[in-house]
Amino acid sequence: MTYKIKLLSAQIIAASLLGMSGSVFAQMKSIADEPVLEEVITFAKLKSAADDVIVERLESDVVADIIDAETIGRIGDSTVASALRRVPGVTLVDDKFVFIRGLGERYSNSLLNGAVIPSPDLTRNVIPLDIFPTSILKSIAVKKSYSAEMPAAFSGGLIDIRTRSIPDQFMFTVEVGYKQNIDSRGDVLSYRGGSDDSLGTDDGTRSLSGELISAVNMYGGSLSPIDILNRINLGDGTKTLADAEAINRNLALHLNRNVDISEQSDDLSGSIESNIGNNFYLDNGMEVGFMLGGVYGSEWANKDSIDRSYGDPEDIFAAKKESTYSVNMTGNASFGWRWYDDHRIETTSIFLRNTDDKASITDSHTSSFPLSDGQGFRQYKTRFEERNLTVNQIRGFHRFGGITRDLIGFEKFDWLDELTFDWFYSDAMSRTDIPNQTNILFKTAVDSDSAEVSAQNLQASASAADFRFTDLNDDVESYGYDFKLPLMMSFGDLTLTGGYRYSQKTRSYEQLQFGLGTDDTAVAQSAIGTVSEIFSDANIVDADNGFNVAVIGSNGESYLAALTNTSAYGTIDLLYDETWRLMLGARWEDYNQVGIPWNPLKFEGCQISCNETTLLNSVFKEDDFYPSVSVTYIKPDFWAEDFQLRFGYSETLVRPDLREITPSSYLDPITGARVSGNANVIPATVTNYDLRAEWFFSDGDNFTASLFYKDIQNPVEFFEAAAFEEALATEIVNAESSTVYGLELEWLKGLGFISSDFESLFVAGNMTVLDSELTAGEFADAPTNATRPMAGASDYALNFQLGYDSEDGKHSAMLIYNVFGERLYFAGRNGSPDAYEQPFNSLDATYFFYPTEQFTVKFKLKNLLDEKIEITQNAVVTHEEQPGTMVALDVKWSF
Repeated sequence: MTYKIKLLSAQIIAASLLGMSGSVFAQMKSIADEPVLEEVITFAKLKSAADDVIVERLESDVVADIIDAETIGRIGDSTVASALRRVPGVTLVDDKFVFIRGLGERYSNSLLNGAVIPSPDLTRNVIPLDIFPTSILKSIAVKKSYSAEMPAAFSGGLIDIRTRSIPDQFMFTVEVGYKQNIDSRGDVLSYRGGSDDSLGTDDGTRSLSGELISAVNMYGGSLSPIDILNRINLGDGTKTLADAEAINRNLALHLNRNVDISEQSDDLSGSIESNIGNNFYLDNGMEVGFMLGGVYGSEWANKDSIDRSYGDPEDIFAAKKESTYSVNMTGNASFGWRWYDDHRIETTSIFLRNTDDKASITDSHTSSFPLSDGQGFRQYKTRFEERNLTVNQIRGFHRFGGITRDLIGFEKFDWLDELTFDWFYSDAMSRTDIPNQTNILFKTAVDSDSAEVSAQNLQASASAADFRFTDLNDDVESYGYDFKLPLMMSFGDLTLTGGYRYSQKTRSYEQLQFGLGTDDTAVAQSAIGTVSEIFSDANIVDADNGFNVAVIGSNGESYLAALTNTSAYGTIDLLYDETWRLMLGARWEDYNQVGIPWNPLKFEGCQISCNETTLLNSVFKEDDFYPSVSVTYIKPDFWAEDFQLRFGYSETLVRPDLREITPSSYLDPITGARVSGNANVIPATVTNYDLRAEWFFSDGDNFTASLFYKDIQNPVEFFEAAAFEEALATEIVNAESSTVYGLELEWLKGLGFISSDFESLFVAGNMTVLDSELTAGEFADAPTNATRPMAGASDYALNFQLGYDSEDGKHSAMLIYNVFGERLYFAGRNGSPDAYEQPFNSLDATYFFYPTEQFTVKFKLKNLLDEKIEITQNAVVTHEEQPGTMVALDVKWSF
């Protein structure tokens, strides 16, 4: 959206405002040498790699889990979010946001190849992990205990998404897939879109017209007839209010009103993926290689849901039918250079597009119009949301090995043989565009017994039809380096590490909203037909109908935000007598953040505050150290061939999202709540304790038990706020304190010990049991319970896998069960009970057939139990939806 008065870019504003409280750093940022982490091997077919896995876990300095690409492929998960459900202590909310050890998405951090990347999500600063297809992955690391090379914004865990690198030899794959939600077969809700919808982008059909943009500029941000009259009378002053009203009605014709929702047959849902790569071996130990890949997929999904009032669930409710057409596109390119094992440089470029095109019809009854009165409302909604993420990275690894030392004349310095230096630079940007989001409101007459609609007409309101245009731009630049120097000392093995990080992020969020309708009750009652018929050109320009278009909304939705973060760290790692390992680390971070409301429709005065004090108060600055300590006891042949017991302690923090530090408000598309920010919210401080025991057996079996405890002061939480009738409103505040503690168990066991007939079978899984408690404190608005669990924290979670691999290697299968315990959805206020999401039992099955070394056939069934998602308040089901059962078939050819 472009206006006559163009605001300075978010980058300039960020630099100037942050400069008020200190200089903006522009130094190098570093990449850490990937720490050796534990590998979760969950399949018998992978046991041949068990020795390497045990080495990695024994050398790890943090509590972490890794799922590699082959494991993900065997389970059949298609996105990073769904794959992470298999990790101990991890649960998934809304199919995109990860909760680790009972702590919500704000308490976790996500990196891509160790670098910070922006979020294309409108309502959260965290990255929705459903946008990442598993096809680009090498592995996913979930780090649950803190060490100094990680960002200090750590509590629940850190998710590092690692992408594929260049192959060792030529490879080429093509995979074609089909999937169908059984409940989505047949007709879906749809409307007239654009010719490029199948590519996940709008061709201009939904764009805000140039005529409306010019009018907004010309009339000073308002389209009211009075403001139009004032402007057009600047000349000879002969124009009348009727002339201004006519101009207003003609401007309404430039809104896209062709949004009739109807049923149509769904198209085939499928995907195609291809990857090609090679490595070329040159003279003098050099190698160069590349990897190129692309994915395209589209699918239809239906979702029926119902929301009920706790106080009167049979009379006050909203029933929604929604269809979503999703398009997912990915392109990735990697290039690499390697010189022996001492040096390598790689580049990674990724483009992700994730588009959801939604159409829904909602029939609702409020306390003013309950079902028993035979009246209600019907809303026709459309929403086309295109999310794009572009990432370009370059990273290098250098070791001061023998070949390198010989080359530069340092042959005698053999103690530097294992000195390594890593560096990286990452530039990423995300764009989210929601053009012409519509919400058309009708009054309905209904049968009070069956709730069936017998008649409908347009609601008498100047904003009966709502048209919104939303843009989000998020840019992140980050870079840095790490070094590691292992030393053989008389008292043990000593490793010194250190590094530097810098990142800067700028975000702009802009929303423009128009209302179209008539206040004439007689006209509205006679407005019967489809949306396009009611809002036809002829009806709108007819002055007797009283139609009017206006710029609506509070103009408080748009905002600008930015941050810079400069950090450095150092660690000392001592291994004594091959029995005790001590790791000491500290991280320093200089963090600067600013968030300011922005009114792009204010054409006189400042679009952001002109008050210096207000601007300074919008800046948050923090400069502190964050320590970490870990102690590991290593004892072979203690119930297993290898055993170790590790303890960890650290101090970290959790910062509010960029959008939450401004007074701006927004509608959460997931919950439907009006969410208000809070300029006074401060970061939460976290003290972390971890204890983990690990047993590794010679046949590849393993067992792990972990205890954890977290003490959080000033936790950043959503609390329900006052709202009109059945509307939901929340606000972000600092609670007083909270604690989270629990137990994690993880196992892998082959079943051959039972009988030779069971040699091809194995069981794997994990279980988490936890408890959390939050004290609301003085800033919460009349909470029903002053002490409650943390939102989204399940008291238990279980993953269980039963796998089979045939002796001839041609067949493999897996049965995967997942369940999470009851978890708080939102906390009530003024005596209204808290709402809890009920346990959801998920059972998936996958089967692989390998007819040749080149061909793979994969068949998957998801959610075989076909359970419902339910949210309850004191045993009253206030929300219910049916996700359905999904079937998928994929055929892959590899060369």
